[in-house]
Amino acid sequence: MIRNQVVDPLFSQCPIRNVLSRIGDRWSLLVLLALHDKAEAMRFSDLCKAIPDVSQKMLTSTLRKLEADDLLSRTIYPEVPPRVEYKLTKRGKTLIPLLNQLVDWSLNNMDAIMRHREKYAL
Repeated sequence: MIRNQVVDPLFSQCPIRNVLSRIGDRWSLLVLLALHDKAEAMRFSDLCKAIPDVSQKMLTSTLRKLEADDLLSRTIYPEVPPRVEYKLTKRGKTLIPLLNQLVDWSLNNMDAIMRHREKYAL
């Protein structure tokens, strides 16, 4: 797709819609940021500790989706017991500056958003 081409987010094949549906879930951003913060490969148990409120089932599902999108890689070592490590791919690393901007925006605006949200009792 050409960068300057108008993209209709209502179109089911819209790249923006597709990417946001994948990384905009409850856990994907946290996994990507945890992998970035560690700056080295992480084991499943390390990710569980970094994101304590995610269930093992959801973490497994999230890791599979991010691996399928080439945002992280999974390396299995032939050891007993098996060792599996996850790390950001080159493509995943390109997403981090954008995620950091979202984090900064959230930190700068969260108080105002929460005050405004109280008016609507959401």
